Amino acid sequence: MAEPATETSVPAEPQARNVVYCGVCSLPPEYCEFGGTVKKCKEWLETKHPDMHDRLYSEAAVESAMSTLSVDAQKRAVKDAEKKAAKAEAAEAREHEKKMTAKVLIKRVERSKRKYVTAISGLEAHGLELKKVAKDFGKKFATGSSVTKTPSGGEEIVVQGDLSDEIYDWITETYEDIPEDNVDCIEDKKKKSAG
Repeated sequence: MAEPATETSVPAEPQARNVVYCGVCSLPPEYCEFGGTVKKCKEWLETKHPDMHDRLYSEAAVESAMSTLSVDAQKRAVKDAEKKAAKAEAAEAREHEKKMTAKVLIKRVERSKRKYVTAISGLEAHGLELKKVAKDFGKKFATGSSVTKTPSGGEEIVVQGDLSDEIYDWITETYEDIPEDNVDCIEDKKKKSAG
């Protein structure tokens, strides 16, 4: 009997590659420099894939990449890198300022004579997912809670019942990154129809 021949050649079908994508900008790490979040991408890559970070951003890698450029191109590359860093820093500062000035409004709206709903708007400016927060409200206060669109085009969370004080306390305790001065309670009364 003849033994079957074992082939050690390359497989006929192409093999799949394992590509790593950045958790910040969703580009491959080699292309993160072309996005607007280079600093955050570098931090993410350093924590999640330190070997790839060393390969891309170590002193030797940067030196070898810079040595292939002409003197003028090197100067432009350094200048562009400084511009991008300054731009990213300014954008981060604007975003932080926007978060610190964004107001969270808690409104008690009268539905009928003794029925109220509580509408919370402005949470998305602080980086919170409205659907998740609405679900947390529903669980915490054992009531109906949903995300609805406002006439102005934004979104707000509507919670059944008059829970404005409890929601105010819960938001200030749970989310420390929202300053207590930026959370306001307002009472809206339904306008009576002229008739």
